[in-house]
Parts: sequence; C-alpha cells; structure tokens
Amino acid sequence: MATYSRSICVFCGSRTGRHPAYVNDARQLGEIIAAEGWRLVYGAGDVGLMGAVARSAQLAGAETFGVIPTHLVKREVGKTDLTRLVVTENMHERKKVMFMNSDAIVVLPGGAGSLDEFFEVLTWRQLGLHTKPIFVLNTEGYWNPLLALVNHVIAEGFADASLLPFVTAFDDVHSLAAALRAALT
Repeated sequence: MATYSRSICVFCGSRTGRHPAYVNDARQLGEIIAAEGWRLVYGAGDVGLMGAVARSAQLAGAETFGVIPTHLVKREVGKTDLTRLVVTENMHERKKVMFMNSDAIVVLPGGAGSLDEFFEVLTWRQLGLHTKPIFVLNTEGYWNPLLALVNHVIAEGFADASLLPFVTAFDDVHSLAAALRAALT
C-alpha cells in the first residue's frame, strides 16, 4: 500500500546548468517532497537536476516513481534504486505516464526536453484535458524568457489571456512549496 498522499511530477534538466542555485533548488524540492509525504514522479535519470532532486527526495525518505524511455537508459543513467521504475518505448509515453501518475506539475530549469514537457502539459490544460496545477520554479530568473514568450503569444493573438492562470511561476522553493500545499489540500 502506498505511503504517499500526493504525487509531484518534476520536469527538469538532465544537466546541472551553470548556476549552483539550480542544483540547490532541485535538492531542496526533493527534501520538501519527502517532508510533505508526497511522491516524486520524474524522468528516472541519475544525472543533472533529475538526479539531484531524486537523490535528495530518496535520502529524505520519499517514494520515487521514475519513467524513462529505453533509448535514454544509458544516456541519462537510469536510476534503478527507485521505489518504482517504468521503462517506456518512447518520449511521448514517458510524458504520458509521468503526467497520469501525478497530481501537480513542477518545471525546474532544463533544456529542450523540459520545454517539450512544459508545453505539452500546458496545451493539454488549455484544451481542457486536465486541471492539474502547473508550477514553474524560476531559479535565478531562468524561465523569464519563457514567461515573456507566453505573454508574447497572447499579445500577438495566438492564444487567449485565459492561458495565463494555468502557469504560476515562483522565484524560490519555499513559495513553490506553499503553493503546492495549497493546491493539493
């Protein structure tokens, strides 16, 4: 029987990035997930921010649910000591399994894969396919260009302003954690 109350899907980089704050925030988020009794759902890698958030969550006692496509097991050093590991055939299945097994989505700094994941869950939300909260951790202002792009898309008439409430950005982990608590109660 599961011991967690809710599951947090974390999309993030398979690299650590240039600023130590990215790794620090990933570690803090992992600790908070464990302290709250939540389960971490993530991309199952043991590298970059993925590895940092997972190791931190595990060390603090959280259950971990990792999802990785076959072709990335070696590249992302698939973490085999998770509570549950699912290996999918492709990236699309990975995103779907992660999404379906979570109650909220958090996007940490990352690259093209994280952007793909973000835009997929945002599109699904816009289309009314879910109502899960989507949170962005804007460490060191990393996601400022993304947030500006979303506003630009709206300003140029390619999306309605109703898109804006679907994404909430936070500059620090503690504000994010408070929002997660509020959204999941």
